[in-house]
Formats: sequence, structure tokens, C-alpha cells
Amino acid sequence: MISRRRVLGALAAGVVPGPRFALARTGVEVGLERIEADQGGVLRGRRVGLLAHAASVTSEGRHAVDVLRGAGVEVRRLFGPEHGLRGRAAAGEDVASGVDATTGLPFVSLYGEKNKPTSADLEGLDVLVADLQDAGVRFYTYVSTLLLCLDAAAEAGVAMCVLDRPNPLGGDLVEGPERDPGFPFSLVSRAPGPLVHGLTLGEMTLYANARRSDPARVDVVPMVGWTRSMTWAGTGRPWVNPSPNLRSGEAALLYPGTCLLEATNLSEGRGTETPFLLFGAPWLRPRSLAASLSTPGLELEPTQFTPVRSPAAPRPKHLDTTCSGLRVRVTDARKVRPYAFGLALIAALRSQPEFRWVRDGAWLDTLLGTPRVRQALERGDPVGDILATDAPGIERFRRETRGLLLY
Repeated sequence: MISRRRVLGALAAGVVPGPRFALARTGVEVGLERIEADQGGVLRGRRVGLLAHAASVTSEGRHAVDVLRGAGVEVRRLFGPEHGLRGRAAAGEDVASGVDATTGLPFVSLYGEKNKPTSADLEGLDVLVADLQDAGVRFYTYVSTLLLCLDAAAEAGVAMCVLDRPNPLGGDLVEGPERDPGFPFSLVSRAPGPLVHGLTLGEMTLYANARRSDPARVDVVPMVGWTRSMTWAGTGRPWVNPSPNLRSGEAALLYPGTCLLEATNLSEGRGTETPFLLFGAPWLRPRSLAASLSTPGLELEPTQFTPVRSPAAPRPKHLDTTCSGLRVRVTDARKVRPYAFGLALIAALRSQPEFRWVRDGAWLDTLLGTPRVRQALERGDPVGDILATDAPGIERFRRETRGLLLY
């Protein structure tokens, strides 16, 4: 076990000293803002590649590339995850490499032809800086992109620096299965540990790096003012969409559960104003469904909606068709267990004769990194029993990460 003191000691050269900076006006100051306040901090004098996206901004809306360059940091190359550097591409849409029109800098896409930087992409860099707002769940692709960058940096002998940001689910919530050891890796399944991991991306980088036989040189610039009990609402920070369909902290809190509906013939709300807070189908009987569910911290409101085409949802399920559904509202974020809710939701939906899996359930297996959950649902196992099988892995993960936590 690596102690927290040892981790912080090893990172001392790369962590901006805390006492010199006041909290941001929002209450939580992220790593990017600490670098700005220190006029480049640990990045001064280093040749930098920057992995960023649309939500890589200060509380006042300044993008990371502008902040770093304004602080005198030599940014040589930009890298972008799914949805691109500016967050305009739809889910699953390839993003091309080229030149960023705003800055004139070379841009390397890590979603499309390749998902991992090559040695040529990292040539001439001293450090690869990652500033990504994550969603706190393994199948949100940014964590996989970050870990592939960690691998590439280690292999190329380039340092990695993570500018930390809040986990919008907080740092206490841990839920769901681990990826089966033999299950194929993909961009929705690379992160170790349970599906909902409760770590910031800085902490996840430390955890993944500690598991490597050839660790990279890693710095984390931590936040100030963030505590593990905070969901997004507690940070006081404005929400900036990290992807086109994740549009609020409330939606992020439900996302690990309602996103599982992607594996079914129900709409998960894409093509509406509130994806992941709204779901349904033309055949759904929402009142009876709501009555069958236990929903701690949530309120379910029967409604109707019609998915429409948009740049964020070019091909939504049930396009231009009126759906009956439920609008989910968070009443107590501390009580919400999104993965448990999603699992209970699918279990209840399977009793309706119109229910169908997408690709015979293979997409659920991919999202969860295991076929075990789908097989248990198809056997009719109680949801409580399915959740109980995750408990040993969750407990082991909590033990392994305890000494690496930064907050």
C-alpha cells in the first residue's frame, strides 16, 4: 500500500503549494486555475502538449489553451478526446486531426483513426498535460483516453501532468462491477476498479500509474476546496457541457444509470433538452413503471416527449415519434445511487412485452465490461443480489486506493 504522505511527497515538485492561493470565488479552485495563479507553475519552461475539451475552462470561461499560453507556458501541440477539442462532435463521431483554427496549433485527435498518441505525436514535448472534466463512470470515454495517454507518456519517456477537476458524483459513491479480466478493452472499459469509481482523474491517474510495472513521471495539480462529499451542486462552479448531451450536474448524477438504457429499445433522452434525465418509448406505461421502482433521492414525473434530430443527436431513437416516459428529478443528491437505479429500471422494464435489447444485450455487456449482469437480469435474479456480487470488488478497490486519495 502506498501511503498518502508518500504520494504527496513524490508529487511535491509538481503540486502548486496550497497556502499561497485563496479559494476561487466559486468555492472550489481547479488545477487549471492554480496554474494560472502561479503564472504557469510547474509547467514554466517546459514544452507542453495539452489534452483538453470544451469544459477545460476556468470558472470565468477561459479555455485551458488560452490560460496556459497567457501564463507563458509553451504549448506546442493540442490533443482532443471524443467530441473534439471544442466539444462539437456527436457521440461516436470520428474527429479529424489537423490544425486548430482558433489557435493555429497542431491538433491530434484521439477519437477516430487512433485512440492513443504515437511516439511521433509526443516528439519534442517535455510533458503531456491533461485537463478534462470527467463524469466519474468508467464508460464515459475521457478516463480511457487519459489512461491511454498515460501509457503513451510512459513509453515515450514524457512526463504526465493532470490538472485536477471535481468528480461530479462526489468522491464517496462507488458502485457497480469491475471489468472482467478477459473482457476486451475498449474506450468504455479501460479504467480499473468498479464502474462508478469515486475518484478524480488526478487520483485515477495515480492509481493506474501505481499499477504499472514501468510507471510514468506523474504530477497532479490538485484542487483547493473540494471534498469527497461534494456532488457538482456543492462545488458552486458553473456547469460547462463536457460532451454535447451531458448538460447539467443533475444529469451527470443520473448518467451512470440512465445511460444503461442505450442498451435497450428505450430512448435515454437524446434528441431532447434533457438527455439522461428523461427516458421512454412509444409503448411505455410510465405510471405503472414508476410505481414499481424504489427511488431514494429521486422523483419520477410521467411525461411525453418527441426526440428530434440535432447536431448533438443526429440519429436519436424513436426519431420524430411521441414517447411516453418519465422525467427524473433529484431531490436529495446524497441518497442517489445511479447505477442501482439503472439496474432496477432495466429489471422492471424487462417485464413489459415490448422491451428489447440492442444487439441482444451485447452493448450492455460492453458498457459494464462483463456479461454477468445481463445474464443475471435474464435469469430474473433480484437486483439486490446482483448488486451484492459487486461488494467484494468495491471493498478491495477502497483498500487499494485509500493511500492515493488527494482529498
